[in-house]
Amino acid sequence: MKVSLIQMNTRDDKAENLRVARDLIEAAVAQDRPDIVSLPETWTSMTGNFDVQYGNSETIPDGEACQMMAGLARKHGIYVHGGSIAERADGKCFNTTLVFNPQGDIIAQYRKIHLFDVDVPGGISYRESDSMKAGSDVVTCQIGDTIAGLSICYDMRFPELFRALRDQGAKVIFLPAAFTMMTGKDHWETLIKARAIETQSWVVATGQVFDHDGGSKVCYGRSIVVDPWGTVVAKAPDKVGFITATIDPSYADDVRAKMPVMRHHRLGKTPTAQPVPA
Repeated sequence: MKVSLIQMNTRDDKAENLRVARDLIEAAVAQDRPDIVSLPETWTSMTGNFDVQYGNSETIPDGEACQMMAGLARKHGIYVHGGSIAERADGKCFNTTLVFNPQGDIIAQYRKIHLFDVDVPGGISYRESDSMKAGSDVVTCQIGDTIAGLSICYDMRFPELFRALRDQGAKVIFLPAAFTMMTGKDHWETLIKARAIETQSWVVATGQVFDHDGGSKVCYGRSIVVDPWGTVVAKAPDKVGFITATIDPSYADDVRAKMPVMRHHRLGKTPTAQPVPA
């Protein structure tokens, strides 16, 4: 399975963002002929202005970005992992991932469970819940012969979600992101490697890069593919563009057979408390 990661610097001009994404996908297909392309988090619009963000949001499946992704999937006979878009929902939005098959049909829809409400080092605050609603469902889908799991950005800090995706059969986990520079320089690659090693799965993490919204947010970029042993097999440079990696899902089976940690897992099995000797 060959996957191309589309690294972007999204702004608030939705039409321009769609044009850039289309051009990058077309270039990746022409150069590398991937089986699947993966977009970053909130690739259709990034702004702290809620009115603009809501105006750029979409209903599914008839929104502009949805139609573009479906059309590209059909045109090239590929899967499209749609990073995430703002899905309109009763005055707020869901941060939503869509996956399209080569016929242009939506085969998965995941709404980000863990919302980014934090005060990061450097005195910057983010309140995703001001404009976004949280999802609740763990979602996997079939890509070719392989089960893929879906997550978004801040989800990476919650290993129980990744364990649940593995329990549903995932061997590849997609993680679109707009990871901040402040946390990214210390945590991005470390956390992705940890999730890959823990679940013995491939992790495909496609990121936003550079500054957004007048510099109020700077994203780390460094889109990356990590194998089930925790080895980095591809990493994007600090620029808008794409990288392509070949994923062998059977390698997850090999690692799991040699290191059968899930057979030894005791989640939910609380040892009986023993009395302290007098």
